Amino acid sequence: MKLASLQDLFVEQLQDLYNAENQILQALPKMAKAASAPELRQAFEQHLEQSRMHVERLDRVFKQIGASSKGKPCKGMQGLIAEGEEMIKEKAEPEVRDAGLIAAAQRVEHYEIAGYGCVRTYASQLGQQQAAQLLQQTLDEEGTTDKKLTQLAERLINLEAERA
Repeated sequence: MKLASLQDLFVEQLQDLYNAENQILQALPKMAKAASAPELRQAFEQHLEQSRMHVERLDRVFKQIGASSKGKPCKGMQGLIAEGEEMIKEKAEPEVRDAGLIAAAQRVEHYEIAGYGCVRTYASQLGQQQAAQLLQQTLDEEGTTDKKLTQLAERLINLEAERA
């Protein structure tokens, strides 16, 4: 697909996020299983449910703009997930692995925050206000998840990893 306009870029970036979210749907159960702290496992499971909603919202956006969700694989997310899988396989104390899983998850969150911020802005500039609202909702949820992971790390996981 040639990117000849902001609309083309908007669709291409939405497709990238759609693929990224679907990769996350495959990765989160593995991360939840690898987490030793029940609070971290629960956070991953909650984000899995949220990610399903994010895919549904993206489906709605594609329908609104009359575009297909099919695009190239998101290489950025592939790399971030591969790093998370390396952490899962790492020989580490469970508490230390949990701290590493949070680091991997936050890298994913920051990638998503950047992506959703861009497409929300494109939607607004293109006059796609309903799409912009849906994308803002997801952006807000990604930010909340990132903050939750930070709090979990600072109040529990990193302290336990330090004692390990």
